Amino acid sequence: MSSRTPSDRWRSHLLPALLPRGMDGWLRDPGSLTARIRARCDTFAVRVLRQRLDRVLADEAPLLGLAPGEWAWVREVLLLADGVPVVYARSVMPRATVRAGSRLFATIGSRPLGAALFANPRVVRGRLTCARLDARDARHRAAATALAPQPLPPELWGRRSVFRLRGRRLLVSEIFLPAILDLPA
Repeated sequence: MSSRTPSDRWRSHLLPALLPRGMDGWLRDPGSLTARIRARCDTFAVRVLRQRLDRVLADEAPLLGLAPGEWAWVREVLLLADGVPVVYARSVMPRATVRAGSRLFATIGSRPLGAALFANPRVVRGRLTCARLDARDARHRAAATALAPQPLPPELWGRRSVFRLRGRRLLVSEIFLPAILDLPA
């Protein structure tokens, strides 16, 4: 049994040799993932899976200044390129951020959150970290449920970062599904 904690998996530096061919650019691109996908397909869409108050994951809590298991506003979506799911995304916003007047989740609907974040010049993105996630991780399991009955590989690569607006935090995790590698580089 590994003694590593879930947060130990997330790293800012990865050896490209460990990554599937073509994955490095997706993981390290500091720009909008939405814009990158849109540039590589004819039709981009967001499928909202869930948007509700939920408990934060243990490795998300410290990034948001929350206690493990504390309640936060969670949005889970699939990003689709030409109708094919290419990314499972999970965004987590502390309830204090929502109470402070942010109507972002309430008004975003099926529009891409990334586009809204990158369109606001006052939003600052924190450092990108990356991880290889397996079925022990809740994000991998959520992606598998969303794609069922289509099976997923035992491991998926993901990235995440904290966005800040006026001192308020929002964590965005993007888990790359196998079809992402079918898009042009």
